[in-house]
Amino acid sequence: MSHNLATIGIWLLKLLAAVILLQTLFYKFTAAPESVYVFSTIGMEPFGRIGIGVLELLASLLLLFPSTTAMGALLAAGLMASAIYFHVTKLGIVVQNDGGQLFIYALLVLLSSLALIIIRRNDLLELFRFTSNQGL
Repeated sequence: MSHNLATIGIWLLKLLAAVILLQTLFYKFTAAPESVYVFSTIGMEPFGRIGIGVLELLASLLLLFPSTTAMGALLAAGLMASAIYFHVTKLGIVVQNDGGQLFIYALLVLLSSLALIIIRRNDLLELFRFTSNQGL
């Protein structure tokens, strides 16, 4: 029974992060005014908006496959740490009267990704051992 609960918990973390990342892609890829404002403010419009969107799509897909969950979580955590940095330094917690929604989404993805990194840390350690043994 506890194995099933652990599996469900892991899937909830994966889905939380992936759904939030995927949901925000529409705004990035359609150049929604909110998204253009955010990336203009941080000096990354339009290439940063599109590039970050592609990386978030990749992170979402990696999160959903068990063999690549750890890699997706690592990528998502890095992206969200950057997003939080820009919120704190340039954008503010509340962006265009969103009530802090984008900031909260970034926190949720970061926290779920960090939890997945901890849970799947052996996968990452094995990957790093493999790449260092291959001379990469």
